[in-house]
Amino acid sequence: MNTPAHLIFGAAAFARPNRPAVTCAAIFGALAPDLSLYLMAGWHLTVLGTDARIVFDVLYFSDMWQQIFAIDNSFIIWGALLGLALGSGKAPFVAFAAAGLMHLALDFPLHNDDARLHFWPVSDWRFISPVSYWDRRHYGGVVGPIEISASLACLVLLWVRFRTVIPRIVILLAGALQLLPGLIWLFVFSG
Repeated sequence: MNTPAHLIFGAAAFARPNRPAVTCAAIFGALAPDLSLYLMAGWHLTVLGTDARIVFDVLYFSDMWQQIFAIDNSFIIWGALLGLALGSGKAPFVAFAAAGLMHLALDFPLHNDDARLHFWPVSDWRFISPVSYWDRRHYGGVVGPIEISASLACLVLLWVRFRTVIPRIVILLAGALQLLPGLIWLFVFSG
């Protein structure tokens, strides 16, 4: 799934009005499995000036990047974090770990050739799904509109749940980010 959808789903599932620590933890947990990708790709694209095709067709699939993704996309690691969080009884920690684990659960069936090592360090096996959230050769043209529709439904839920100005501005921003990935990728790959 696109990262904005993960943030929206994580917030819809775990964010709570009048509990900003829980809400922030849910959003950061939903972001965490993709954070390394943004940091590494962002560094290459903006600081080093690496061509987007090199970043996403070569570096993304390199052993080093895949090993980093294995760590931050591991069901084993996120499951252990959730176990520790539940044991601690601290709601923000639980929201963070649960949102991260939810991110993985939503990504698992939606990655084809870009699948991650979700069971590292126990296994190097990858689930190569026949379905992709973005690749039209693997039903991305079907999954994309479903993702957007589900995200919009979650945004409505969040709008009803959060009634103050700042959260509603964030909700509108999240909606815009969810609707704009196609334009963002067009910009990234132009040039």
